[in-house]
Amino acid sequence: MHLHDGPQLDLSAQMARTVKEKTRPWKSVIALIIAIAAAATSGWAHQRFGHFFAPVGLISQGIAASCAVAVAVFGSMAAYGLSGQARSALQTHTSPSHAAMVRYALLLIGAVITLVTTLGLFGIPIGQLVLGGALTSVFVGIAAQQSLGNVFAGMVLLLARPFHVGDAVRLRAGVLGSNGILDGTITEIGITYVRLDTGKSVMAIPNSTALASVVGPLPPPEDA
Repeated sequence: MHLHDGPQLDLSAQMARTVKEKTRPWKSVIALIIAIAAAATSGWAHQRFGHFFAPVGLISQGIAASCAVAVAVFGSMAAYGLSGQARSALQTHTSPSHAAMVRYALLLIGAVITLVTTLGLFGIPIGQLVLGGALTSVFVGIAAQQSLGNVFAGMVLLLARPFHVGDAVRLRAGVLGSNGILDGTITEIGITYVRLDTGKSVMAIPNSTALASVVGPLPPPEDA
């Protein structure tokens, strides 16, 4: 009997994992629907009193506060689940690093929307927070201009796809080597760098430089 327990347990675990993966998108969609319904209910209840901690409308205040908390909880669950599903879908068409980058971007957008909605439902003025966040983003963007440029260039490379992993290419740009030419095979397209195997070493090229380069197929040895 022990000879068959292992495969049976492995098959059961695999089936359970498959069922879990299939039901996970529905859990995220249901969480999103609950968050939207909770936001609508909280907004409806908020119309029955002036502000929180007012001496009137205590029941409505409780409903509004409870639904606002539900928006924060289920909105976060939906953002986390849907961003993970987007990454899983993209991994079959692009590199894992780009899929992770898209996941983090969607997760950040979902978290910001959930936070702003929750603060608004609690009656907290978000105008000053948005202004402060915008100023902070400007300063951070200036300080990390080069790094952010590589990240956005990576997004463009993801969409335009001038080359793929495994392609033998020639890159032409003024900042590449002594003659502005690099030949090699693309081994990785990362979030900030493209890795090129030149045959002698593996070079990490910033995405912004790769995006600004003229890209062509690697010519035959006699024409190189």
